[in-house]
Amino acid sequence: MPLSLDLLRTFLAVYREGSLTRAARRLSLSQPAVTAHVRTLEAELGRPLFIRLPRGVAPTAAADLLARRIADPLDQLSALTATPLDGMPVPLAGVVQLGGPVEYLTARTLPALADLIPRGLELRVTFGVADELLGAVRAGSVDLAVLTTRPRRRGLRFEPLYDEEFVLVAARPLASRLRTAPDLVAALAAAPLIAYAEDLPIVRRYWQSVFEVRPSRHAAMVVPNLHAVLALVLAGAGVSVLPTYLCADEVAAGRLVVVHEPPIAPLNTLYLVSPAGTPLTPAAAAVRDRLLSGRGHRPTGEPDSADRRAQS
Repeated sequence: MPLSLDLLRTFLAVYREGSLTRAARRLSLSQPAVTAHVRTLEAELGRPLFIRLPRGVAPTAAADLLARRIADPLDQLSALTATPLDGMPVPLAGVVQLGGPVEYLTARTLPALADLIPRGLELRVTFGVADELLGAVRAGSVDLAVLTTRPRRRGLRFEPLYDEEFVLVAARPLASRLRTAPDLVAALAAAPLIAYAEDLPIVRRYWQSVFEVRPSRHAAMVVPNLHAVLALVLAGAGVSVLPTYLCADEVAAGRLVVVHEPPIAPLNTLYLVSPAGTPLTPAAAAVRDRLLSGRGHRPTGEPDSADRRAQS
């Protein structure tokens, strides 16, 4: 008697996740449905496939043998069904757990995925910093994560996603005073500084890369959200360093001015990270492909160096 593809897909998800709960989330099924699938398959095969543990499940020898036999064919079938035929978009069934910094996901990632929603994509978003997101990927609670640092842990697949370019910006009145100062570094030391964190991670990187010194003062205001930093700079509260994707429209409109343009702008590479050794679901693969397809492209409205010089 042929085995049901649905039962085999559920088995493989449980085998790879090591958890009925995580397999249910990956398959967009209820946990009782996943449990029923596994029990039905075990009954049809006449042998146990998993040993229930206090946390998760462990495969039996029969499960290891079955997984080796079916993994490649099922993965190939999933890839085939995710490929558009005759130019018609294929529905994207399943929930994708996506994590990343709130500012980048809000400004670039989520708008890029908007047209996948009508095709059935269900997206659940987690905002966080790199260490938190790395833990979530390894635990299986996040399928794909955008990280601001290159991961150093094993068991992860990572791909360069986007090069952030950072600019030193201020509202026009303050920017005019700073740009005409005989000693820019000294003038900046006297200007109010708006920062993302108390240890000035973005500001410090800019100062050391461009001026080859550390910032000489503490921030006048610290707010752990770059959108809020942008709002404060626009209001004239002080000077700060921001990624170009976040302040492009304000610079293009003249509401913000780039205070200094070094020959080489400071960059930071963002990475798209997922678990290694586990094929992505068709929906997660579609999200990955969409995000990577925009790698290296400047967002609409983001000025290049020549545009910023014209605005100043």
